[in-house]
Amino acid sequence: MSRSASIKDVANHARVAVGTVSNVLNYPDRVSQRTKDRVLQAIDELGFVRNDAARQLRAGHSRTIGLIVLDVGNPFFTSVVRAAEDAAALQGSAVLLGDSGHDASRESNYIDLFQEQRVQGLLISPVGDVTERLDQLRERGVPTVLVDRLADESRYSSVSVDDDAGGYLAARHLLDTGRRRLAFVGGPTSIRQVADRLQGAQRAVAEVPDASLEVLDSAGQTVLAGRGVGDRLVRRSAGELPDGVFCANDLLALGVMQSLTMLHTLRIPEDIALIGYDDIDFAVSAVVPLSSIRQPTEALGRTAIELLAEEVDAMGSASSRPHHRAVIFTPQLVVRQSTAGAATPD
Repeated sequence: MSRSASIKDVANHARVAVGTVSNVLNYPDRVSQRTKDRVLQAIDELGFVRNDAARQLRAGHSRTIGLIVLDVGNPFFTSVVRAAEDAAALQGSAVLLGDSGHDASRESNYIDLFQEQRVQGLLISPVGDVTERLDQLRERGVPTVLVDRLADESRYSSVSVDDDAGGYLAARHLLDTGRRRLAFVGGPTSIRQVADRLQGAQRAVAEVPDASLEVLDSAGQTVLAGRGVGDRLVRRSAGELPDGVFCANDLLALGVMQSLTMLHTLRIPEDIALIGYDDIDFAVSAVVPLSSIRQPTEALGRTAIELLAEEVDAMGSASSRPHHRAVIFTPQLVVRQSTAGAATPD
């Protein structure tokens, strides 16, 4: 053919309406098997889609898995993605990655795209409440597993880390080193992980009568946002300074550290002890090695794939109902020079 076949060409060739072809492509459960076979045959004959895509339509799914994360520029998510890709490859599947950038509308667009691609399942670290969208996906045969977010086991499977416990560990460590005027830097508390880490820190501070916790606003969760917070701190008088800072991720903590150390006005940890969260690779190689709360990124990515495989198998079995599971990992405190006078073995 001199031009690509259109959906109208497929409809004429299969002797059906254009809407029927659209249903076969997007909502095959709405079309009888006989009509679906005729449309798929027309698709094959006209080359409307690649032959392998047509085979995927017949099977009802592909060998791809959709994965939507909040920020692929954050090494924490990069590590989770790599682990998920490795685990998926062992199962003969591939991962399609979407970066929502903490933007709900962008997240929604990726969900639409992955549904159109007929992925076998979706892994998502959601921006906000996506319950309605995920219910729609499940009704259309696309199971979902929440990543780095605890889910209601009656609805979905999930893999997460106990961020409340992690926030408690971080603040308790600062308090145990003698710090009493603590500050928390986390970005929007609308992000569930940030809210949980703050809650854990508040719980630890509440246990010490003379301790306080100030929440410092940041423009995001990046190194640049952390530098902005650090720049504001160095302009304070000595009596207004916190003596311990807990950042909700390592990127923020590294930005705060850059600001304080580059201006040479405040010392870490002598003047301000600093702890981050995630324990990314850059933490140990910072100008002052950064204490952090370690998350098991490899286990998160691998377990997400395992849970999704369970969901896919259950959905494909007429006699089996999905049994959702919530896997929660425990974070680990890693002490380095930013909170201690000398390096402590990891």
